[in-house]
Amino acid sequence: MDNSSTAVCGTFSAAKMLGMSVGTVQSLVERGELQAWKTKGGHRRISLDSIRKYQRDHGLTAISRPSGELVRMLVVDDDPVFLTLVEDAVKSWNLSVQCSTMSSAIEALMTISSLNPHVLVTDLRMPEVDGFDFIIKLRSNPQFDSLHIIAVTAMTPEEIQKRGGLPRNVVLMSKPLDIRWLHGFTSALWSVAVNASSKDLQA
Repeated sequence: MDNSSTAVCGTFSAAKMLGMSVGTVQSLVERGELQAWKTKGGHRRISLDSIRKYQRDHGLTAISRPSGELVRMLVVDDDPVFLTLVEDAVKSWNLSVQCSTMSSAIEALMTISSLNPHVLVTDLRMPEVDGFDFIIKLRSNPQFDSLHIIAVTAMTPEEIQKRGGLPRNVVLMSKPLDIRWLHGFTSALWSVAVNASSKDLQA
């Protein structure tokens, strides 16, 4: 199959679209009910056309983002321990926050438009597409002008400057990430969202 011009998404996004677990989506791929292939880096790519066909054939409606979350956060890091740490922390907060995690900037680039997060937390050192290139691509897209980007890294300031530095309006945090700081940052965004929501209801 010629995959060069086919619209695709990752397993995580396919699971979100279908309202299924990642494991169930993988089973559908193995049974041939969803068309998919793997990149040279081993990342699975699933045809969006095959997802829509599966939805039509099984009477499924497209599932959008949960509407109850006032703040959407995307965390991108190839360290599964870091992803779990942030995800568990967000779940413990008494805030309406949807936290999505991904282990690859490539995966994130393919799905970030549909997730449309308010906050991005990303590592700078990642295989294939690193955090520097990831952030530059996002900052060059007007759709993400209002996206709050938090870059987390163990790199020294000198190492970051050798890579050309970071675009403006990017918050740089050292690893290990201060979860209390992230809580405060997210709480401030959540408060703004609550106030905006209240004004909309009163209008």
